[in-house]
Amino acid sequence: MTEIGRVYVKTAGRDAGKFCTIVDTLDNNFVMVDGQVRRKKCNLAHLEPLEKTVEVKKGASHADVVKAFEKIGLAIITTKPKTKKGNKPVHQRKKKEKQTKAPEKPTKAAEKKVEKKPAAKEAKK
Repeated sequence: MTEIGRVYVKTAGRDAGKFCTIVDTLDNNFVMVDGQVRRKKCNLAHLEPLEKTVEVKKGASHADVVKAFEKIGLAIITTKPKTKKGNKPVHQRKKKEKQTKAPEKPTKAAEKKVEKKPAAKEAKK
């Protein structure tokens, strides 16, 4: 009863309760499904067959499956794939500003002290 185009209901996993159809048979236990579920490999034990069938060829694209589901009255919501926005911003550390001391202006009192010291040394000699 596993034929391409048969409509199934997923009974397990993230897409449980949603309708799908077999697009390709991989081996005795696994098939490729598409429809209201994500297009992926699925175990036959996780599918419940319905009486409905859709007209799709082996290896049909997602667009073909969407058109076939619309003919039998099942809607498929399509989503846009995620797009990369670019590189993540990198946090830049703030650089410390070099603090340079401005040359001190000598005050009048400092000038007098500077002058007195050499004068005092000369007097001692």
